[in-house]
Amino acid sequence: MNIYDTANRLAGEIRQSEEYMNYKMAKQALNLNTSLKEKMAEFEKARYEVQILTMQTGKQDEEKYKKVQDMYKDLIEIEDAKKFFDAETKFNIVIADINKIIGEAIRDVME
Repeated sequence: MNIYDTANRLAGEIRQSEEYMNYKMAKQALNLNTSLKEKMAEFEKARYEVQILTMQTGKQDEEKYKKVQDMYKDLIEIEDAKKFFDAETKFNIVIADINKIIGEAIRDVME
């Protein structure tokens, strides 16, 4: 068995998974709504900035963090945004689980 064939098979199974399909459809629905897409882009930018600042300083800027939380609260009131966040979370869990499985398989050579 060729390891690349296995990786390609896994990639295909990921693309056929319910989590991937739901995430893709939620993203497409989001992209059809221009104003919501802009709000989501603003949210992602603000969230990224908070994450970077926290990593750089080791502290969380409470004002910026609260702004991101408020943006999120507003967005999840919108059905398409809520569906997107839910689908994104479920897909990310699948990918994290797959990464964990692979990581555990090679842990002995990574230590």
